[in-house]
Amino acid sequence: MRRALGVVALGVLVTGCVGPRPAAPVATAIVAPPAWRTALGPGSPVRAEWWNAFGDPVLTRLVAEALANNPDLGIAAGRVDEARAAERLARAQLSPTVSVGVPTTDSRALNAFGTASTNLTATPSITASYDPDLFGRLRNASAAARAQLLASEGARDVVRLAIASSVASGYITLRALDARLAVARDTLAARGDALRIARRRAETGYTSNLELHQAEGEYRATEQLIPQAQLAITRQEDALSLLLGATPRAIGRGAALTALVLPPIPDGLPADLLRRRPDLFQAEQTLVAADRSLDSARAALLPNIALTGSAGVILTTALANPVGIFSLGGSVLSPLFDGGRLRANVDLTVARRDQAAFSYRRSALTAFREVDDSLAGVQRSGEQAVAIRGQRDAYAAALRNASNRYRAGYSSYLDQLDTQRGLLTAELALVQANADRLTSYVALYQAMGGGWTEADVAAVRR
Repeated sequence: MRRALGVVALGVLVTGCVGPRPAAPVATAIVAPPAWRTALGPGSPVRAEWWNAFGDPVLTRLVAEALANNPDLGIAAGRVDEARAAERLARAQLSPTVSVGVPTTDSRALNAFGTASTNLTATPSITASYDPDLFGRLRNASAAARAQLLASEGARDVVRLAIASSVASGYITLRALDARLAVARDTLAARGDALRIARRRAETGYTSNLELHQAEGEYRATEQLIPQAQLAITRQEDALSLLLGATPRAIGRGAALTALVLPPIPDGLPADLLRRRPDLFQAEQTLVAADRSLDSARAALLPNIALTGSAGVILTTALANPVGIFSLGGSVLSPLFDGGRLRANVDLTVARRDQAAFSYRRSALTAFREVDDSLAGVQRSGEQAVAIRGQRDAYAAALRNASNRYRAGYSSYLDQLDTQRGLLTAELALVQANADRLTSYVALYQAMGGGWTEADVAAVRR
């Protein structure tokens, strides 16, 4: 499976104390946009909401809220509108230009008898001009603008996918911090029991004060883990609130970290699925736009033919009847000497086209690397979690034995203390390994352009 892809704040009052955080809103009405990805070709749009695969309704709601309210999406949508207007402007250059004018003149003259006469003349006319674009300069410019529009839509989809992935990863990190806080509290409770036993034994003279001070030091060392975890949780909630397009607030919780579903990965994912990645589509369309711009720049070196025509009527008080006028003509404009401007523009466009080609190649190589890294992360973090889980179970059993021996007086407090430290380290490492594995799944979905379905895999294999 791993090698199958290797081939190809407004209104917020800030005070000096930390008060209660705003509760997470119950935004059950928020749904993800029905077409959260642009159709990039036959069979390419991602229909499945891949974040549902983790089986947590709260995560689904958070992603939907982020896709509806994140300001970065508004910026990306504005760039798409800008590119769409530019594409319409370039396409309009292919159409004739028609204008209407009604110039008027008012003339006065004196005759031989000293009598003044006034003549009012109006000339309504319609003027049309058209560039037949014999060498494709305007058509290529329009095609380049169209490719730029598609590239901007791909860039918007990159933002959408990044936001969904960031929310999913941030939520997993938040649940991991919750698990770390729970481990710290459970360990603190166990250390509290050990401290009470050590104090009672020291007061009765059964042991020296050395064990009491050691137990108290371990209790304080565990106690400081709780505010540390709470601070990390607050910062993570603030980061998620920013992704949701909201002011800092408490984030709702759903399934625990260990209850999140590990999505199944089909064996032998085809490399062609990578073509659905929006960043690859953006790079491809940027290359197409650069190539079309080069054709347009080369066509500018050739003669340009323009056709013009006008028709109108002269209305004047000096004549009893109007006089019709019309004209039809054409012009051929060919560059003779421009100081090398057109040739320099061609060279400039060639350089940009070459940059776009290398950028597309880099995007493709990056896609393969990200998929391979994500698949390796899913596999290796899973193996690591299994090993750490065995270590945690061994330390838990050792702690039971050490505690019983210490209470019975067969061993010193240091044996129990060392085992407690090892168990705490193993439990925290297990939380991190589980979070890393889930985050690797998110990274894999993002690397594959937003997930896959069995029908997608089967269609590409055919």
